[in-house]
Amino acid sequence: MDHEHAFELLPAYIDQELSLSEALAFERHLASCQECQRVYEQHRQVSAQLKQADLRVDAPAELLKRIEAALPLPRPRSLWRKLGDRVGGWFGGGSSPGWAPVGAMVLSAVALTWSAGLYLSVPSSETRLTQELVDSHIRSLQFDHLSDVISTDKHTVKPWFDGKLDYAPPVVDLVQQGYPLIGGRLDYLDGRSVAVMVYRYKLHPINLYVWPSKDAGTAPPRIVERQGYHLAHWTSAGMNYWAITDAGEAELNGFVADLLAHPAS
Repeated sequence: MDHEHAFELLPAYIDQELSLSEALAFERHLASCQECQRVYEQHRQVSAQLKQADLRVDAPAELLKRIEAALPLPRPRSLWRKLGDRVGGWFGGGSSPGWAPVGAMVLSAVALTWSAGLYLSVPSSETRLTQELVDSHIRSLQFDHLSDVISTDKHTVKPWFDGKLDYAPPVVDLVQQGYPLIGGRLDYLDGRSVAVMVYRYKLHPINLYVWPSKDAGTAPPRIVERQGYHLAHWTSAGMNYWAITDAGEAELNGFVADLLAHPAS
């Protein structure tokens, strides 16, 4: 993680809003960067003070009169009276029926802002899935759990999945193309158990996630980069494919091309 990226993630880290992989990457950078440590401590202290301080401020009486006089709406004494009293109290103006329109507008603005914030803050399903894949890949490397079954033979790896999944994942051998199969494992992704075939390019592991697609169509490969990893996604023959590696985009492209050119086992 570079310095600029760490600065962008710092507020979210303080508020505990980062994913596991993002938090780990941020902490690794923080441990070796004195400037980020200094800024982090400043932000942490300010955040703590904001949570403890009483920030209510009474509005001046003259300001309340000017706002009330400028309101174009009528000032009913019926339905909005209690709401107006409450809003007037917040601003230090006491009980005043004329504050009813302000209460209505304040609540409307708050509701609209809150709804828009919720909508914009909810990531798309593909964004969530991409982050799940990155987290899963990182866990497999951190806990040395790349494979449940270790074998370079597809006729050993494929039968290992029998009875463990409700589908038979295709397993191909790409050793001649420079991407040897080294094993397979079970993982949990997108709300279901999935098969993972593990390949290697030189010293770079490649996790290939495969599970049935909801659509019968075919989608060509598309490569994205997240947190320093390259991910490729495509669908073929009723299966979803996601491949992820720390190797370069060209190497991942070659892996995907060789995989698509190879007949499924």
